[in-house]
Amino acid sequence: METYNIYKHKKNDLLGSFYDHRGSINDIFYQSNIEHVTLISSEKNSIRGNHYHKKTTQHILVISGSLEYWYKKINDDEAPKVFYAKTGDVVTSKPLEIHAMRTTEEACLFMVFTEGLRGGNDYENDTFRVESIIGQLPHP
Repeated sequence: METYNIYKHKKNDLLGSFYDHRGSINDIFYQSNIEHVTLISSEKNSIRGNHYHKKTTQHILVISGSLEYWYKKINDDEAPKVFYAKTGDVVTSKPLEIHAMRTTEEACLFMVFTEGLRGGNDYENDTFRVESIIGQLPHP
């Protein structure tokens, strides 16, 4: 799992942020092979995910609200880890990484950017469901 915040720091030197009296322009990706984009709205205390992909990389961008992003490699005996994603955070799950999301005490709007099969008729072609990896941690 990788993370960065589009408002606070750059993923690498290729991403830019530009500000003037009109507002800002913040790059999310540059020279990436994004094949599908989805907008997801989740009510408070909702759970999504609990799956992994064999070939697909997924990036989520939190547009508003916050969520717990749970993750672990498949066949890893260690407990899942959690990242508390807030507005502007981009979280990346590479292939063979189980991921699940739980919204907090507020609704969350996020976009999913996919490198690989994940949209339209291909939605389930590279999705492998698992038992919930979400633990019982207090909200931040």
